[in-house]
Amino acid sequence: METRGPYLKNLLCKMRIREILNTREHRPWEIPAENWMYYQEWNHSIFMHWQVELEDLKKFVPKELEIDLFEGKPWVSVVAFTMEKIRPKNLPSFAPVSNFDEINIRTYIKSNNKTGVYFLSIEGGTKLSCKIAKGISELPYRFSKIKRSPNKFESRNSEFNDRLDLEYKVGSVVSKKTDLDKWLTERYALFQDSEDSINEFDIHHLEWPIQEIDLTKLKIHYPRFDTLLRKAPSKVRYSSGVQVIAWGMNKTPRQETT
Repeated sequence: METRGPYLKNLLCKMRIREILNTREHRPWEIPAENWMYYQEWNHSIFMHWQVELEDLKKFVPKELEIDLFEGKPWVSVVAFTMEKIRPKNLPSFAPVSNFDEINIRTYIKSNNKTGVYFLSIEGGTKLSCKIAKGISELPYRFSKIKRSPNKFESRNSEFNDRLDLEYKVGSVVSKKTDLDKWLTERYALFQDSEDSINEFDIHHLEWPIQEIDLTKLKIHYPRFDTLLRKAPSKVRYSSGVQVIAWGMNKTPRQETT
């Protein structure tokens, strides 16, 4: 009887992953034919979205990627959430590394006939998790002191003088999403640049469940992105989260500069 609990839990998890992989009607393209490599959960997510000016954004995005526009305008988002249970396929998660709070600042791009996201910054609340994630994925993880409690999220980074303080109340379920809601959340590819390549990751998850959110306090200070984030966000949302399946990295050599 002692072994049945973990066994059944693992079996249910595998069944759930199979169900997620078989639910594809909301996707704009098919999932990769190759075997997936990583499982993770993006939980208790706070989305803050800014409509920005194209000229202000261009300097942050590599020329190999095309900035995606919604009704002629680009957007930048700050997403504060809790990463949980991240692990390679066929291995268990390890809570001290697999679970941590995260903040990413992202914009929306197009490449290889896919619409995806490009990260301007990623902060993690655990040093070892950031080191491992950056080493494996080459995504721009860096450590920040993050403290999360019910209805509150705080972050400090002394290296860049970055700061986020927010308090919030979660509201009702958004039963009818707008086109913009979907455009900002339903992204199934991640793109990032390294010194010699543009790196692409395919991901899959069920459609984001979203709710209204009231930000009762918001202080955001990211000096590097002041031209993008200096105003109040244009749109805010909350999500209980999604279970995410991720594939390995595909590298495309960068264009040579002349």
